[in-house]
Amino acid sequence: MNNPKGIEIAELHKRYILQSWGKAGQEVLPVERAEGIYFWDYDGNRYADMSSLLVCSNLGHGLPEIVNAIRDQAEKMCFMAPAYASEPKSRLAQKLVQAAGEERFARVFFTNGGAESNENAIKMARMFTGRTKIFSCYRSYHGATLGASNASGDWRRFAAELGGANGFVKFMNPHMYRDGYTRGVDDEIVTRRALHDLEQQLCYEGPGNVAAILMESIVGANGVLLPPKGYMEGIRALCDKYGILMICDEVMSGFYRTGKCFAWQNFDFVPDMITFAKGVTCGYVQLGGVIVSKPIARYFEEHVLQCGLTYSGHTLACAAGLATLRYYEEHDIAGHVAEMHEILNAFLQKMAEKHACVGEARCIGLFSCLEIVKNKQTREPMQEYNTPGPVMPWIFAELKKRGFATFGRENNVEVCPPLTITREELETWLPVLDEVLTLVDEKFTD
Repeated sequence: MNNPKGIEIAELHKRYILQSWGKAGQEVLPVERAEGIYFWDYDGNRYADMSSLLVCSNLGHGLPEIVNAIRDQAEKMCFMAPAYASEPKSRLAQKLVQAAGEERFARVFFTNGGAESNENAIKMARMFTGRTKIFSCYRSYHGATLGASNASGDWRRFAAELGGANGFVKFMNPHMYRDGYTRGVDDEIVTRRALHDLEQQLCYEGPGNVAAILMESIVGANGVLLPPKGYMEGIRALCDKYGILMICDEVMSGFYRTGKCFAWQNFDFVPDMITFAKGVTCGYVQLGGVIVSKPIARYFEEHVLQCGLTYSGHTLACAAGLATLRYYEEHDIAGHVAEMHEILNAFLQKMAEKHACVGEARCIGLFSCLEIVKNKQTREPMQEYNTPGPVMPWIFAELKKRGFATFGRENNVEVCPPLTITREELETWLPVLDEVLTLVDEKFTD
């Protein structure tokens, strides 16, 4: 970094910011501006945002339709307390219920983001059922508030467990590649075994004590894990059998990331609650929420909802959300994602065939991941779970040097570009990934 202002901004960040999921005072890239699928540092270097930042910038950066909606609303009214009705909040709630399906869903509780969405869904499930236990997966992430952290399965929950919330029970969800199976071949075996084990665990915990099973419709930050055929439907059947609510976490996978408005719509079941955030406003203003079924909505017409936030249904955020949902619909983002999926998926499958370091490619819509391995035959991961190592940071640094900005956890490289990305942009930037994977083959694989 040579630009004096960029140096200053980076130094201020290093000096004053406590860094999310990292140590304070580390080197950081100062970003000056963003537009479309790109952002620029203060030296004018351009980066392709191939992860939609944190899989939230679904419509890219600086989209006029969203920016103008925020500006127009700000000129009229920036904020109104939750007890009052505002046009953006009322109309956005209606559109969200319609997107989920009015035959099943009825109301929305708005939050500020994904963690709060899951936190409040957990509270609602306990109030509605009178039960306490929440089942969730080890291979999952649901947010950083106390309840959402305890529901999360990956190592980011550990600090929240230090004398924290109770009633959270984990079960192991399938990861077909890591468990030694082949997708499209062994689905029936994996589904049958996983559901058997889960039902047995429910019985040992007492199903009458279980309020909800909380699951990402498609596991996101932990590797874009595609559930085996019949698995999600089987979870729904277990919930119905024991009177347990099914909560689908759509914070990362929602809003056409998978080609459907909600990822659960790729399967043959319907949840009781849907938690959302990220793509509802593409991060232009913070917003999240919980969409609830008709029975839950009726319950809270007769009982006080003991959930509340000062900024629930924030006026500017809802204006941004309304503009975002309109853009998805009016520009047929679902159709565009289907077209771009064919390009991205074909390329990633080619990478899995070509490179010794790629164990598996997983892709649905523009939600994808490469599993990076040391040895393709043994499937040994390049980096073990919760075990820091030098190789994965090296991969992300090499990609960023070439202008390809993305992220991943453990031994995964996620590729989740803005849903507005074009064929030309994909064809320009995907070869960068191929180039870096070639270096990984040469340096780090057996």
